[in-house]
Amino acid sequence: MDKDQIIANTVDFVKEKLKNAEGGHDWFHIERVFKNAKIIAASEDVNGFIVALGALLHDIADSKFHNGDETIGPRIARQFLYEQQVPEDDILHVENIIKWISFKGGNEAQEFHSPELDVVQDADRLDALGAIGIARTFNYGGHKGRPIFDPDVKPNLHMTKEEYKASSAPTINHFYEKLFLLKDRMNTKTGKNLAEERHDFMVGFLEQFYKEWGLPSQKWHF
Repeated sequence: MDKDQIIANTVDFVKEKLKNAEGGHDWFHIERVFKNAKIIAASEDVNGFIVALGALLHDIADSKFHNGDETIGPRIARQFLYEQQVPEDDILHVENIIKWISFKGGNEAQEFHSPELDVVQDADRLDALGAIGIARTFNYGGHKGRPIFDPDVKPNLHMTKEEYKASSAPTINHFYEKLFLLKDRMNTKTGKNLAEERHDFMVGFLEQFYKEWGLPSQKWHF
């Protein structure tokens, strides 16, 4: 099995599959996660081949864009990897990374664990933080037609998985309902260190946002 060739084939496959994807979940998102995963993996005892495939395929069919179907991503990845003659154990591992990588409102217990998932999950979460995280959040909010902010709609920090997936709350609420929670949920030391700076940048952004809106900077605590 030529692992480098399989990774190169996977890059080509993902680029083609996501060429018309929403801007926050397109090839460039995958590329950033792939690069972050390699940085984090360098300090971890992990299978680099699994990390690479997991990072490249983690959003091959995000359920948000497939009527909430969480099975389609792992299924597409399995078929592709099978055609690449990847061993069954590796395919199953990548399937589990895709299945369990996502944030689902914070109330669903993660039933699969591996060092490789930890790395890919941290890499994906990093791309939801900082300046790029802010850009992706507002891009998706606009894509869904959500208001930017409504002072009368408070964040819901205790949503079920179903409530989280169905939420149409203003985009600013997403900072409290997901983004500000990620820093303390990073799995690796490298991931935690990288998340700190990006988290602080987002806090500063919201302080400026509230200032321009004419609201106290500590309207909501974070």
